[in-house]
Amino acid sequence: MQFFLVMLVLCGATALMASPLIWRSGAAGGKGAEEAALEAAKEAKFREIRDAEHDLRTGKLSREDHQVLDAALRAEAIDLLRRLDAVRGGPAAT
Repeated sequence: MQFFLVMLVLCGATALMASPLIWRSGAAGGKGAEEAALEAAKEAKFREIRDAEHDLRTGKLSREDHQVLDAALRAEAIDLLRRLDAVRGGPAAT
């Protein structure tokens, strides 16, 4: 009996914690989902740029390696920003 109650509470807690993920993915369709994905990719790319700068300061990357990596990361970030503007109907859309 106790095992059944523990399993019931565990299933309920899992369903409660997962409900925002389930409802958000079902409600965010079309442009909203694409915009959210691009926004998350943008934040991840900015984090990569900051990590590369930190690696340069701490000596994990040489200046030459950092310049190559930084140029590639920033080009990808610019592409993401343009795509995000296009989805939002901003300046890149015209």
